[in-house]
Amino acid sequence: MKDRIIDCLAYNGKVSIKCISSAEIVEKARKIHDLSPTASAALGRLLTITSIMGYELKSDEATVTNQIKGEGPIGMLTAVSDKNGNVKGYVSNPQIDLPLKENGKLDVGKAVGTKGMLYIVKDLGVGNPYVGMTPIVSGEIAEDFTNYFATSEQTPTVIALGVLVDKNGIKSAGGYKLSLMPDATEEEISIIEEQVRNIAPISKMLDENKTLEEIAKLVTGDNNLKVLENVNPEYKCNCSREKCEKGLIAIGKKELENIINEEEKIEIVCNFCNSKQVFTRNELQKMADNI
Repeated sequence: MKDRIIDCLAYNGKVSIKCISSAEIVEKARKIHDLSPTASAALGRLLTITSIMGYELKSDEATVTNQIKGEGPIGMLTAVSDKNGNVKGYVSNPQIDLPLKENGKLDVGKAVGTKGMLYIVKDLGVGNPYVGMTPIVSGEIAEDFTNYFATSEQTPTVIALGVLVDKNGIKSAGGYKLSLMPDATEEEISIIEEQVRNIAPISKMLDENKTLEEIAKLVTGDNNLKVLENVNPEYKCNCSREKCEKGLIAIGKKELENIINEEEKIEIVCNFCNSKQVFTRNELQKMADNI
């Protein structure tokens, strides 16, 4: 089944909730980067929230880049999304694996670390990008983003992210982002708080084949919520030979000629999809001649 994002309004527009199923996205990332179960869960959670945040962008040129730099052994995690929720990402140490926590869950918090920073870069395609940053609070990723929205964007937000991994790969993955509008009533807020406290984890609900619509109703407690839109995000990398050429030209004539003098050819590997572009000395010389 294709991954989906649904965009809904509950309580007559006073609550916004976006739900995503992202198992195919996370499975593709797992295969590309040969991720361990712990790294699958960590990068999978980041890809999931980044896809939702990408979907919230308005213009075709806009992108959001989310980066987590903790002191844990997994190193840096990066994910980038466009306005359709298409997303790509990578992690410094894809092979990291840790013992399970006492409750049998993957220890994402220990892998990421509890000290460090979360960086959000929104490039709207015009002017300078917006850069936001907040300290990591738990390394579990959902809590770190909840803290970011509360402190940087002053929006009361509930975020849940989950990735279920078994011996065959990604069993289920997904998340939701719930935001309260200023006119949400105390009664509605307390219903939501009660629902969020008592429902199953998102990965379990998806594994039980609950639909995103059912999950949105369970999270909000509103059976009359309105679904505004449905999209199908994918793990998608937009790297190309042309972009690599532009990158090489951007380093300048002198630096290019240093490479030409030292190397027969160079190979550029994309961090996001592991595709390789090879440029020969002759090709590099043509680039240098045109600068």
